[in-house]
Amino acid sequence: MSDLYHVSSSPHVRSKDTTGRIMLYVVIALLPTSLFGIYNFGYRALILILVTIASCVASEWVYNKIVHKKQTISDMSAVVTGLLLALNLPPTLPWWEAVLGGVFAIIVVKCLFGGLGQNFMNPALGARCFLLIAFAADMTKFTDDMSQYLADGYTSATPLAVLRSGGAVNTMDMLIGRTGGTIGETSAIAILIGAIFLILMGVIDLRIPASYIVSFVVFMLLFSGHGFDGNYITAQLCGGGLMLGAFFMATDYVTSPITPRGQIIFGICCGILTGLFRCFGANAEGVSFAIILSNLLVPIIEKYTVPTAFGVVKEKKAKGEGK
Repeated sequence: MSDLYHVSSSPHVRSKDTTGRIMLYVVIALLPTSLFGIYNFGYRALILILVTIASCVASEWVYNKIVHKKQTISDMSAVVTGLLLALNLPPTLPWWEAVLGGVFAIIVVKCLFGGLGQNFMNPALGARCFLLIAFAADMTKFTDDMSQYLADGYTSATPLAVLRSGGAVNTMDMLIGRTGGTIGETSAIAILIGAIFLILMGVIDLRIPASYIVSFVVFMLLFSGHGFDGNYITAQLCGGGLMLGAFFMATDYVTSPITPRGQIIFGICCGILTGLFRCFGANAEGVSFAIILSNLLVPIIEKYTVPTAFGVVKEKKAKGEGK
């Protein structure tokens, strides 16, 4: 009988998609953005990408070795964290600061909270915010001496900074990526190519990205002071890390809600907070902090959006009638 039946605990749903396979899909989806970042900013971008990936993988290996846990680097989650962190860094950042970011992402944000599946915020964004606080000058350095690193000499300030100062930007350049910024945020087209791949592979759906982008657009239409200026809204969508954040970081399985309604609410929170930071904050960006703050709201969102178990309503009603 034991040869015919296998008794095990739930869940009993089976899927060919493993963690390693999903992470591989994410790496493939990030290749257009990564390759364009290297083309756009030159060898410096390549060095930072390799350094952050290596520091993340090494940090996870060393931590697991020290605490005598099973090695998990084969699931490629550390590779994805390192790649996402690199794409959120300016190409002028010193390599040792990128290493510190990788160590912080894996050790502090991920491993100390139990490893993959237990972290309460996206590790790459947590590390980026840490670097923004610890090395603010280097993390916001997009103009000074940048020409020595840029392949094609894009030495202008970031488009969002130009918009904040009242200047005009070329939205076509922002779509293609002929602008300054972090390694992975400049080309909206490259990001969208990767996002389409993830959607086709079934890795993500449109609930979080769509609710994020729509709520952000509505907020900007109402509170930016530019009204229905299509060029301004397009520039805001293509500028900064909004597209990268909406499709690749807000959709993180671990730090986003599991319920469909919860995912929509989560996306709306991300969109509103991003608009709030961009319109009224001191910085022209705001995506990283918006997603992290929304990550903290996930337990509350799930508490009120998880479907009620069958019979619970009737049970409560029966108790009420008994009184």
